Amino acid sequence: MTMYAPTLLELQRAVRGDLLGLADGGAAEYVMPEGLAPQARFAIYRNTVNSTLLKALQLSYPAVQALVGEEFFEGAARLFIEQCPPSHAQLDNYGATFPDFLAQMPEAASLDYLPDTARLEWAVNGVLHAPDARPLDLQRLGRLNDSGLKSVRFVPNTTVRLLQSDYPVDAIWRAVLTRDDGALADINLASGPVWLHVYRSTTGAEVRQIAEWQWRFATALFAGRPLHGALAGAPNREVHVWLASLLASGCFTEVRMSNQACGPTIGSQAT
Repeated sequence: MTMYAPTLLELQRAVRGDLLGLADGGAAEYVMPEGLAPQARFAIYRNTVNSTLLKALQLSYPAVQALVGEEFFEGAARLFIEQCPPSHAQLDNYGATFPDFLAQMPEAASLDYLPDTARLEWAVNGVLHAPDARPLDLQRLGRLNDSGLKSVRFVPNTTVRLLQSDYPVDAIWRAVLTRDDGALADINLASGPVWLHVYRSTTGAEVRQIAEWQWRFATALFAGRPLHGALAGAPNREVHVWLASLLASGCFTEVRMSNQACGPTIGSQAT
């Protein structure tokens, strides 16, 4: 009787299923024992995979681990790995839903600030690992008249994030990572909410508090709203200074006219 030979894709899917403990495994039947049972062989690789994914989460969420302790973090991470295996080969992208997972964990229910602290850490992780992009060429904006300027839509830089939390997660994040127990003890969890601007500088990721109107204005621009729409409700005397700050810090890579869904852009030149 001829043994069925799987295709390469079928074999890859079976190996992935066995390594991640999924139902669509079954690669063991194609493994030669040679002194060690197939399942025992896969167990070695499965342990390596789980250890690698755990390490990836530890690197992305160091403040969360410090807050809950290594043992609790490892237990939560292994549950997350079991329920949410990676769908992408790049480990820097693994763990995006970990904050939501923590928010649903009964064991972490008393730590109301923990999910948002994790969301801040993921924003920092995203800022640090985002690909470099050339900032918007500001001289090109000067070619537009007043009507054109009001109708432009800005394309955000991937090295920038905006975050809002009911808790002072930026203070928690800093105090934990700097191991400043005094600063951590002085944090008032009721002092929120906070609106945060996370961006990449020449020295790494920066996290700064901004006013609510600044956050709402920037969020509107990041969502692709035309400038004139984002300006509605913003303080006239301050919004232009804030817009200039966003532009000068490289928060945008290009702009499109509001009546152009696709098509020519005004922005950074191709590298």
